[in-house]
Amino acid sequence: MRFSVYQVSRRGGRSNNEDRVGYCYTPDSVLLGLADGMGGHPRGDVAAQLALQTISAMFQREAQPALDDVRAFLRRAIVAAHEQIHRYARDQRLEDFPRTTVVLCVLQKGVAQWAHVGDSRLYFLRGGALLTRTLDHSHAEQRMLQAPQLAPADAAHARTPNRNVLYTCLGSPQAPFIEIGVPQSLRPGDLMLLCSDGLWSQVDQASIIGLLSERALSDAIPELVERALRQRASESDNVTALALEWEADAERDSTQGVSTENLAPGVFASTFQAELPDVADDELDDAAIERSIAEINEAIRRASAKK
Repeated sequence: MRFSVYQVSRRGGRSNNEDRVGYCYTPDSVLLGLADGMGGHPRGDVAAQLALQTISAMFQREAQPALDDVRAFLRRAIVAAHEQIHRYARDQRLEDFPRTTVVLCVLQKGVAQWAHVGDSRLYFLRGGALLTRTLDHSHAEQRMLQAPQLAPADAAHARTPNRNVLYTCLGSPQAPFIEIGVPQSLRPGDLMLLCSDGLWSQVDQASIIGLLSERALSDAIPELVERALRQRASESDNVTALALEWEADAERDSTQGVSTENLAPGVFASTFQAELPDVADDELDDAAIERSIAEINEAIRRASAKK
């Protein structure tokens, strides 16, 4: 595999940055991840970091050197992250659960597969055009889907009431709704962007697509982040972005070019933050994960039966 990758996370006008981001890979598989800790609840930064730490640990354990079932992995890993956040809250005797969004993407065997919970987004571009993006798990996005006269490209700047109100996330008392995208076969030059709402809510979709299409990732990503921060200056949200170009053209390749062709078997590389204070380093509770998966599947079945 050969790809270019670039990530940036900047604190806006907040007391701390609750976003977390990173990527990891083996010779045959790549995992991208971004989590945005939610304000209004305690320790959003811990929730975001714990989510990505849990997911990357599972990836390292199971990608030997590739995942057997990417779709199943994404679901189990997100459920495991949700369970670990609950365990942390119980261990710390918190009055409320820490909460976070998450968006993940796995690339292996020439296919991209992603999943998300909340309003952290993934954009998938090919040939300078947007092929698809994730749909936010927010009440505002649902209203927009019911109002086709408001185009998705206008979403970033629509003054929709309760734009930030999500109906699912990791860490909430209810099991998360996990949305898994349709697998996409990869072509050279395909681009994936993962970003927090601090970016897409302040930079319009056309600008995001234009910059990613015209510039190398090492130029485009910092510029997008700076534009988002400038929009509201001292009141801006934290802004985080991670982008990958598949089999990047050498002329567009960033300083973060990666080739796994010469990686030895068993090698695992990661940019995810490894240490998390006050979290026990114990085994994932597989029984709890399976119970949560069953709960989620039952909730989906009931929702489908009502339609």
